[in-house]
Amino acid sequence: MRLLAIETATPLCSVALLCDGEPLALEVAAGRTQTEQVLPLVERLLAEAGMALGQLDAVAVGRGPGAFTGVRVAVGVAQGLAFGLDVPAVPVSTLAALALGAMREAGAGRVLAALDARKGEVYWGAFRRAAEGVAPAGPERVCVPASVPLPEGEGWLGAGSGFAEHGEALAARLAGALAATRPQAQPHAADVARLAAGELAAGRAVAAEELAPVYLRDDVADVPGGTAKAHPTSN
Repeated sequence: MRLLAIETATPLCSVALLCDGEPLALEVAAGRTQTEQVLPLVERLLAEAGMALGQLDAVAVGRGPGAFTGVRVAVGVAQGLAFGLDVPAVPVSTLAALALGAMREAGAGRVLAALDARKGEVYWGAFRRAAEGVAPAGPERVCVPASVPLPEGEGWLGAGSGFAEHGEALAARLAGALAATRPQAQPHAADVARLAAGELAAGRAVAAEELAPVYLRDDVADVPGGTAKAHPTSN
């Protein structure tokens, strides 16, 4: 299996190639320049791996939530590549990828993934370690830190820029449930690839034209404190 993964939902532009082993990855702090950076990064990655674009079996993508432009760039590029190569596309939750990376780095079994959503809100998801990588412990949503869903039990690791921007408010809300935080943790394409491999093996890939971004904010009133509609989480 030769799988290319793309993740640009944050200022980090990240691509990875999975070929039946540990992913080979390239990353650059792209800021708002993901559109200009992502395809050259893909070309460089394939060149370093000695692989042609036409040898890919699937294209995976961090489908969000995250920065609107970044999510749109990743999904658009992945969709174009999958369509042009006539290979399946594999959408992966950006929050799930963030959680998996934090689990691997910290040895944690449960992660509260939070990305700064601006406007005083966070993109939020709770995940537990599972055989396939991670399993959601609730729906993903966008909400203010003071109203994030309370997880069951203790010993949760908080990960992501949401904890960098709203650490005090989240700590107050989560009280005894939060064991530690990794506010600098980011979602990486290598973890998108790891999760996508399981999704592909389970037959949960989609046709290129079915690939769609997940913004979450489309489902809520665009005001801080608005009630989020739940979005079913899938890896």
